[in-house]
Order: sequence, then C-alpha cells, then structure tokens
Amino acid sequence: MRRRMCSAALSRKTGFTLLELLVVVAIIGLLVGYVAPRYFGQVSKSEITTAKAQIDALEKALDQYRLDTGRYPATELGLSALVQRPANEPKWNGPYLRKAVPLDPWGKPYVYKSPGEHGDVDIISYGKDGQPGGAGENADITNH
Repeated sequence: MRRRMCSAALSRKTGFTLLELLVVVAIIGLLVGYVAPRYFGQVSKSEITTAKAQIDALEKALDQYRLDTGRYPATELGLSALVQRPANEPKWNGPYLRKAVPLDPWGKPYVYKSPGEHGDVDIISYGKDGQPGGAGENADITNH
C-alpha cells in the first residue's frame, strides 16, 4: 500500500502543468518574434550580394569574350554566347563560364544589353519583384 502511495505521488510530480507549458511557449514566441526579422533581413542582404557577385563574374567573362573576338556578343545572342559558340564567331575561344549562365538569386534570368544604355554592356537583375525600379530587395542591380 505504501508503495502505491509513493508511486502515485511520484507520478503527479513528474509532468508539467498547463501553466508551465504556456509560459515556455510564450517565451519561445517572444524569442522567435525578436530573432526572425533579423534573420530574414540577412537573407535578403545575401541575395543582393550574390547578385552583385554574379554580375561581376558575368562582366569579366564578357570582357574575355571581347578580348578574343573583338566585340561583345549582340543582345540577340545574349549571355548564352559565353558558354555556346555563336554560329558566326570564328575567334570564339570559350566557354567563358565553367557552368551554364546562372539565374539571379530570385530565379530570373539576367537582362543583357549590348550596346548598353549606361556603358558598352548592361547586365541587370530586376531584384526580387522582377520589375524595373523598386527599392530594397526589389531594387535593380546592375554592373554600373
């Protein structure tokens, strides 16, 4: 009998009360509310940094293409001329990229213009929204 009373008293003390669980959930909720915005802010910064780095790499590959052929690929050929020989380009000495032309960090193709509006060539990512203009993570990222 004494054994039953001890085990019954022991089993009542081993669990958490509903109030204790609610306090823990509230604390976790407050921590998530404080940390999540900071974390997601860093993600958008890294996407912008990645786009800038990819544009820089594409610009360097285009410069190498121009050194070999004497001109930048036409807008119609696009950035694919860096990995596949254009039909009418005998001086092409590529591929100028190790892999296929990357998409921007938001999964959209880079816009390429030759001649560019701001220089010899323009390489543009329209940001997260994929539309010209915008601010923050929706802002255009270019090689100029």
